[in-house]
Amino acid sequence: MAMDVIDYQIFGDDMQFVEIELDPREAVVGEAGSMFYMEDQIQMETIFGDGSASQGGLLGSLMGAGKRLLTGESLFTTVYTNQGSIKRKVAFGAPYPGRIIPVHLDQVGGTLLCQKDAFLCAAKGVSLGIAFQKRLGAGFFGGEGFILQKLEGDGLAFVHAGGALIEKNLQPGETLRVDTGCVVAFTSNVDFDIQFVGGVKTALFGGEGIFFTTLRGPGKVWLQSLPLARMANRIVGASKIGGSRGGEEGSVLGGLGNLFERD
Repeated sequence: MAMDVIDYQIFGDDMQFVEIELDPREAVVGEAGSMFYMEDQIQMETIFGDGSASQGGLLGSLMGAGKRLLTGESLFTTVYTNQGSIKRKVAFGAPYPGRIIPVHLDQVGGTLLCQKDAFLCAAKGVSLGIAFQKRLGAGFFGGEGFILQKLEGDGLAFVHAGGALIEKNLQPGETLRVDTGCVVAFTSNVDFDIQFVGGVKTALFGGEGIFFTTLRGPGKVWLQSLPLARMANRIVGASKIGGSRGGEEGSVLGGLGNLFERD
């Protein structure tokens, strides 16, 4: 059964949102907390899993929810259905600065693998599953690369990339080595692996971690310049150095400057 073909428009520059136009009885599934606004006659329903046909029945719903729990996502997703007799719109906002990527799953072989926090929304019927890294030892130590989200179906899905976005079409045998957090998504024909950086000094003092992701073509990959984890680490680090108090900005001299500001 073919998925619904939904109309959409992406707005914004660094902080984007996607507005989706739904025909009567048409529906879209969104990540919990991603909804921006919706017009009247759009009905919200929070469900276990993703509500795809592959998760019919209680057991299927529980299994779908369990898969999402393994990726660190909420057990629930929200389905937005147009219950009116004319077209209505619902919008979903990006969680942090970056780009929203529309992907027609039927044009990429029906499957897209993406980072666990990349999924934003999709046509109802797209299945949200998980894909384990095939080398478990490297996967456990590789951090972001161990468990990936797997989007399956022939509908439209939207994923989010942090910072600047780059798309690469890898030729057969072409290899790209990437920081594990910078991989947003890739097609299922791309060979994905996590490898040790090698060299004790490089691993300990290189500042890039001790593992990287290797992507080998053929296939298409999407990369991001600003992973959420990297941005969060910088914010936490800056708050510690700045010595901010009670939500105020830290001194330009950092913690030392704050010593002179105290009574």
